[in-house]
Amino acid sequence: MFRHFDLVLFVAKRMRQHGGNKGNVSNKIVTIATIAVAIGMMMILIAIATGKGMQKEIQQKVVAFNGHLTVGHIENEEQSISTIPLTNQVSVRQYLDSQKEITEFHPYAAISGMLKTAEDFEGVILKGVDSTYNWSLLNDFLVKGDFPSLKNHHSNEILISQKIASRLQLNLQDQVDAVFISHQLQQYPNRRKFTISGIYNSGFPEIDNHLIMGGIGHIQAINRWAENEIGGYQILIDDFSQADAIAQKLYQELPIEMTTVSLLSRYGLIFQWISLFDFNILIILMIMIIVGVMNMSTALLALVFERTAMIGLLKALGGTNYLIQRIFLINGVLVMFRGLLVGNALALLFYLTQKQWSWIRLNPETYFVSSAPVHLTLWQVLGVNTLFLVVCALLLWFPTFMVMRIAPAKTLRVT
Repeated sequence: MFRHFDLVLFVAKRMRQHGGNKGNVSNKIVTIATIAVAIGMMMILIAIATGKGMQKEIQQKVVAFNGHLTVGHIENEEQSISTIPLTNQVSVRQYLDSQKEITEFHPYAAISGMLKTAEDFEGVILKGVDSTYNWSLLNDFLVKGDFPSLKNHHSNEILISQKIASRLQLNLQDQVDAVFISHQLQQYPNRRKFTISGIYNSGFPEIDNHLIMGGIGHIQAINRWAENEIGGYQILIDDFSQADAIAQKLYQELPIEMTTVSLLSRYGLIFQWISLFDFNILIILMIMIIVGVMNMSTALLALVFERTAMIGLLKALGGTNYLIQRIFLINGVLVMFRGLLVGNALALLFYLTQKQWSWIRLNPETYFVSSAPVHLTLWQVLGVNTLFLVVCALLLWFPTFMVMRIAPAKTLRVT
């Protein structure tokens, strides 16, 4: 068996090394097939890199500012602001600490209001957090300045978006007036004066248009809450795909007045949209495999017709149809392998240049990112190449059946 394979490989390699005149039709067709395979693999890997990159980038942005899950009062479930407080109970914190799926959690509260300058104003949502908040989640989005220092419970430092800063012509260390209306019965609005400690840019319009961040103490004071009353908990977990299942588990086990909402539910339309990237990748993969198989089949048929004399000689020497078919199949796989190498090299070049210089720009209002992000793993590259090679090799077996129709008596000529 191994000797037969050695013979098949030897003949296939000799066919590649001595392909005849470069002007032969078969050589031109093989070159075209190699280019088609290279372009196909390049397109597949670029589709995977950009599709997975978009999914990862958008997911990271939403998670960084919202967490994977939020726990709040059941009456606040459909609102983005905190109207009914929860008591920051020790028992609840101990329960969340005991859940191995939860990596960290932080208390927070949110209130709607308005930032006002002498010339303009802007509607905002103030998200209040305490000194335990993990600001490193937002490191990638900080444009300039620093995150608010919340060692003082009533710190006046806030973090605003670059878009809000541009609209109100604000900069670092500027002071800005803020107006909030509590849901408690009050005759006059609450006024605060904040200092801008940092400016962020998420590239996510739903966040950049409204969100500012500061100390939770201001929201507690405006709403006349006690210091142990909060809007809820922002929770991070170790497996985003299990967000809905973990949310359901927490909902069943936490006190009855608490509800749990996963990010997949809150931003359902966005996550449905980015999940379509997987379908697009699948369609591109199928099309490129079909194109590759068609081109390689044409190349194999051209080789078979050009090598009829060789086929007749091998049959006359006792070679079986199966052995000769394997010779041409291996020849096709070698051609395809060369195309795959070129395609992988081109895809890697695209990946590295896009990651380094972000030369493909996008409209963040439409795509939530300013440039096309890329993400590709070694296992994805190996998996796609293996799938492409195996499927094409299996389908290329059919064109080799032309070998069975070639008779030695008709192809060999005695001169």
